[in-house]
Amino acid sequence: MRHAISVLLQNEVGALTRMTGMFSSRGYNIESLNVAPTQDETVSRVTLVVTGSDAAIAQLNTQLAKLVDVVNIHDMTLGDHFERELVIVKIKLAAGGRPIVEKLMVESGAELLDDGESSFTLLLTGRIAEVDRFVDAAAAAGEVSAVARSGSVAVSKGEVTLSSFDRHHALSG
Repeated sequence: MRHAISVLLQNEVGALTRMTGMFSSRGYNIESLNVAPTQDETVSRVTLVVTGSDAAIAQLNTQLAKLVDVVNIHDMTLGDHFERELVIVKIKLAAGGRPIVEKLMVESGAELLDDGESSFTLLLTGRIAEVDRFVDAAAAAGEVSAVARSGSVAVSKGEVTLSSFDRHHALSG
């Protein structure tokens, strides 16, 4: 099963390497990794996506929580959450591609970043499946010459926050 995991991680040299190294040393590939600052300058929020059995990921999460640099952890797939991704797509237009791109923008709610004579650059934020469909649909307008995806970011629904998760749920799920 696919798991989106959020981690509060100390802003220390090597902290991210130690964290990601734990996954690779156990044979897990991180499919998506997003790191960004939080309101606390000493801590970053890491969102990563990994696939494995629920039991194996629960064990990984328990081991991850033991790392000295990990402040807190939350497997978002254990509860209701919002998960989104941002994508920027550059399309080299084929003959007759402009109306296809314009229709795609309207249907998907994509933002136009650049509209040259022979290329369009579009931005979309959405659920992972929506982003996948958008990238596939863009190919109908011409050659997709660049795709930049942010990777997943996620937050829990309701009042639970990453820093309060351990008070509301058992870590091992």
